Amino acid sequence: MHYYQFHIGDYKSHTHHLSLIEDLAYRRLLDHYYLHELAIKQRDIARQIGMKDHEQEVLTVLDEFFISTEDGYIHPRADLEIAKFREFAEAGKRGAAKRWSKGGDREAISPPNPTPIATINHKPITKNQINSTAVQMPEDVSSEVWHSFVKHRKTKKAPITDLVMAAIRKEAITAGWTVEQAIHEIVVRNWSTFKSDWVDKKVSGSQFLGGI
Repeated sequence: MHYYQFHIGDYKSHTHHLSLIEDLAYRRLLDHYYLHELAIKQRDIARQIGMKDHEQEVLTVLDEFFISTEDGYIHPRADLEIAKFREFAEAGKRGAAKRWSKGGDREAISPPNPTPIATINHKPITKNQINSTAVQMPEDVSSEVWHSFVKHRKTKKAPITDLVMAAIRKEAITAGWTVEQAIHEIVVRNWSTFKSDWVDKKVSGSQFLGGI
């Protein structure tokens, strides 16, 4: 994965005792771990993260923040984030396949090339076109909550796109909420979107650092 959440306060509280080199080593180890999504083999890891002249500092950090197993060094908190990312990605693939496939075991087909909204009938874009939504109601959201959400977004002159829904779903998963709960919270609290940092999570806040 090429992205992970980074909570500065939590990171600082767990790493304030590190030297500058050790801190750099930890950040690079985390980046390596998230990028490859594999256990870290101790052999030659310092060279792989560009710190071959500071191998001792790298190994010190590895022993302190990672757990040694038969397969290599693992990071349970990072593994949880990776699992969430994979779950989110698979859910997105299933949703896309269902929207564009014709059923059965056939491969998903590509959608037809859409006509750019700015060139429809050669007319300028209207506010109604901007605020309308072609996004289908998610299967895990009730029609009542969805219609309230659509109305809410229109009052804020904010479109509902696949990108918007993907972001809300990702934040809901991070917070341990369902998509319906997240959308309901947006409407009730008059928010423009949903952020996991704004609500209580099932996992304690100190654990919500992608790198500790």
